[in-house]
Amino acid sequence: MELKFVLTAFVFISATVTTAEYIRPQPRRTLEFPWDPKPSSHPQQVHISLAGDSHMRVTWITDDESSPSVVEYGTSPGGYNCGAEGESTSYRYLFYRSGKIHHTVIGPLEHDTVYFYRCGRQGPEFEFKTPPAQFPITFAVAGDLGQTGWTKSTLDHIGQCKYDVHLLPGDLSYADYMQHRWDTFGELVQPLASARPWMVTQGNHEKESIPLIMDAFQSYNARWKMPFEESGSNSNLYYSFDVAGAHLIMLGSYADYDEYSDQYRWLKDDLSKVDRKKTPWLLVLLHVPWYNSNEAHQGEGDGMMAIMEPLVYAASVDLVLAGHVHAYERSIRVNNGKPDPCGAVYITIGDGGNKEGLAHNICFMN
Repeated sequence: MELKFVLTAFVFISATVTTAEYIRPQPRRTLEFPWDPKPSSHPQQVHISLAGDSHMRVTWITDDESSPSVVEYGTSPGGYNCGAEGESTSYRYLFYRSGKIHHTVIGPLEHDTVYFYRCGRQGPEFEFKTPPAQFPITFAVAGDLGQTGWTKSTLDHIGQCKYDVHLLPGDLSYADYMQHRWDTFGELVQPLASARPWMVTQGNHEKESIPLIMDAFQSYNARWKMPFEESGSNSNLYYSFDVAGAHLIMLGSYADYDEYSDQYRWLKDDLSKVDRKKTPWLLVLLHVPWYNSNEAHQGEGDGMMAIMEPLVYAASVDLVLAGHVHAYERSIRVNNGKPDPCGAVYITIGDGGNKEGLAHNICFMN
């Protein structure tokens, strides 16, 4: 059973020398996006995500509020012998008003198959490939993306790889209250996100809450709807899905997680339903790492780890992926802070290209 990962980290390896000290690269500038007017009914910011067994959710935005939430699709270019109609939403954020955000679920779909599709009965044709039904499967993983020159480098690297599903453990756009940056992020990732499913979870930069005025995660929840309902969750901030012999659990670092919380009860229930004969690989993604040897964000995941690691360990989770710390790090199998052959491997992959740059200082612990 083969599970592959394209970990898009900026990992630089150099030989030890006595003449110079290695200097990590500086952050690159935020990308500039020239004004590119399109017809109001033109589909923009197209991305797809898995939506239950053999189904895919297609999400896009139009400026035209009367544009239908319809997706036409088929297995040959221009041959749309299937169609589905979905739902739409929009939101206001202070003086900003989003376009019409469409979410349409299509299927059932064949595995490992290329589909051609069109959104809203007009505009350009897109295509995507569904994941395989069984191993091997390849995941691309990159957290803390943002919209910089390094982001573009990361996306270009992913685009050159053969993979089936993109996993993003939080901090997508780095809009940070500037809502038009959500729009530019959507356009930036569209070439990849419209062709392979992007499965994401929230990070701290998605919060965007303003006390007494704006709720947290309003923009994120409206734009990046994940299959939380399909997995029995009552929140878009945590959910799970199966793909090609793997069960993946996306946890919410910024949702309540104590033993009396909905997320805790949902996780316990979700893990109890895992069939390791059907999905022998069990993975968890979240934003804030539970194990972190970097000074950056040191200890921030301790509270969640104390509550939820016992569930993860009891379920024999294989791998836990996180972002938040702008560095790459991989652990041995560990549990309760100690090496354990039955514990999970922990990987931090939070250096996708964000504007804040790389974390530098290692915290050596006993």
